[in-house]
Amino acid sequence: MRVKAIIHLGLLMENVRSVQRRIGPDCRICIPVKADGYGHGALQIARAGLEAGAFCFAVAGVDEGKELRDGGIKAPVLLLSQPHPEEIPDVIKAFLTPLVSDYEFAGALNTEAGAAGIRLPVHLKIDTGMGRMGCSPEDAPGLARFIAGSPALEYAGTATHLAVAESAAQDDIVYTRRQIECFNKALAAIRAQGVKPGIVHAANSGAVLLHPEAWFDMVRPGILLYGYGQINEEDTLPGLSPKPINVKPVMELRSCVVLIKKVKKGESLSYGRTWTALADTTAAILSIGYADGLPRAASNKWQVVIRGKTYPLVGRICMDLCIADLGPETEVCRWDEAIIFGGCAQGAAALAENAGTVHYEVICNVNKRVPRIYEG
Repeated sequence: MRVKAIIHLGLLMENVRSVQRRIGPDCRICIPVKADGYGHGALQIARAGLEAGAFCFAVAGVDEGKELRDGGIKAPVLLLSQPHPEEIPDVIKAFLTPLVSDYEFAGALNTEAGAAGIRLPVHLKIDTGMGRMGCSPEDAPGLARFIAGSPALEYAGTATHLAVAESAAQDDIVYTRRQIECFNKALAAIRAQGVKPGIVHAANSGAVLLHPEAWFDMVRPGILLYGYGQINEEDTLPGLSPKPINVKPVMELRSCVVLIKKVKKGESLSYGRTWTALADTTAAILSIGYADGLPRAASNKWQVVIRGKTYPLVGRICMDLCIADLGPETEVCRWDEAIIFGGCAQGAAALAENAGTVHYEVICNVNKRVPRIYEG
């Protein structure tokens, strides 16, 4: 197999259990499985997550929710993004739980659910400072009353999203605490109207690590469950000591050596002649490129592990191939496996840093043409 992504489901399950130990037994876990489970395979992640004790899942698109339902997932599925009006019948049919930000959408859901003869659970979304989806905190009590009074809707939960919860920088800590305070005031105003807010949730991965006051009834740790929980501790507020949490990367990206060739001093490799051999060496051609998800921006900035040894990638990463410098003498053989990230190699976070992006993008961009091999 020219390239493959090994998905360690056992590690995913242990990551879920690690988060559960952190938040305690009374707080629920929602696993975001949007973007095909962050590139890991949404349905397989959902099945393993349920086995590990997850309560529900979150998707961005209606089709993502339908995929879970078609795969036999019966747990609640939150729809985080705004669907098009034409998709509302599919929301009802798949019995998804949409997040509602305005009266128009709530009314349309109530009409469609009523026509279908069901009572659809929805969560109210409040914008406390992210600046995307969500009603204003001032509008939250009125919209909550509207949802609670809609005969075909069940007011099942209330949510917000935190903008910089993963940062331990002083200004960002203050900003996150203000968001949480704003959310609490909106919740109090909703309760003052005699409306129960349902399942309350706000915490993403960063808040699971740094802000226990944001855990409420449920947390939504995306990247953390997939194995990445780094925190920038520069300019940390006095007295803030984030506790480490034991999570491991779930995805391991592998390729193989398809050709070995000698390179003479002064010869250049790949497009643009961005790398020239300073001495006689040996090159390994690897069957993976940016179309598979290895960022082109990592050209001349990354390395791979072959037979337990680390070798630099040299020259520009191509669509389907890249090149490793093995040195003048090597034990590497044709068809040897090369680990790009994960496993015994560095993780996607380090690759992202070298490529000038974020680990979310690296794992999500592993192309559909790369087979996922599920283990554990």
